[in-house]
Amino acid sequence: MTGKIIKGIAGFYYVHDGHETVYECRAKGIFRSRGIKPVVGDNVEFVVLDEEKAEGSIEEILPRKNVLVRPASANVDQALVVFAITQPEPNLNLLDRFLIMMEAQEVPVTICFNKTDLGEEDRQEEYRKTYEQAGYPVLFVSSREEAGVECIREVLRGKTTILAGPSGVGKSSLTNQILPKAVMETGSISEKIKRGKHTTRHAELFCVEENTYLCDTPGFSSMYLEDIESGALKYYFPEFEPFADACKFQADCVHIGEPVCGVKDALESGKLSESRYENYRILYQELREKERRRY
Repeated sequence: MTGKIIKGIAGFYYVHDGHETVYECRAKGIFRSRGIKPVVGDNVEFVVLDEEKAEGSIEEILPRKNVLVRPASANVDQALVVFAITQPEPNLNLLDRFLIMMEAQEVPVTICFNKTDLGEEDRQEEYRKTYEQAGYPVLFVSSREEAGVECIREVLRGKTTILAGPSGVGKSSLTNQILPKAVMETGSISEKIKRGKHTTRHAELFCVEENTYLCDTPGFSSMYLEDIESGALKYYFPEFEPFADACKFQADCVHIGEPVCGVKDALESGKLSESRYENYRILYQELREKERRRY
């Protein structure tokens, strides 16, 4: 039989058969000897050992479309990254890091800002302009008022989607509205630290409808860029490209200290987001420092 791994805990893998049954499976020892570890989202061949108890054994991992390191998952079509518009305040540097990480893995991203019921209308327009200019679809929703949830369903339809974001932004609450049957812990925000008090502890794939899966992942509070050179970072900020032809040093311009730079000119004239450029500058310096330590 073929199925999809929807959860993995302590050496057990839970395989959905594409209909209504989930089988608890172990993976054959041969995977360890090959250095292969099954991950959530893997399509697998498995045999049923006990139909009544819904137990089985994974025999083969089918070829992967892709595999993400963080969050660990396979065969992902897109990512939906969720931040709160407020409570907690959105960390746009963290958002930009996530966008770069997904770009590096060629995974399209839709950005979703939750908790619009708390106001911040001016901020909504600022974020929409900033990230739509960068080429990302932006949604604004309220899980508390169930506003915008149908728009999310349309984005998810027919795809396998990673649902990601920091703790406490309402990812699990959104999951519960998209999937009322999903048994996920949701909790309030700790007043002391303004972060999630009870949050998702493991990556789990939910079948929304036929051929539509949603993977809820543990919240993150930090993210490090791996395998990206400082000189290539500019390519992960697509809104820079229309202005790069005006740079004196063309392909060699990194848009930081060069005397004639079309990107910096666009920034000064208000054609580029100050927050995006500042995050680019911070990340560029971070990568440069890492390269200096390496060599």
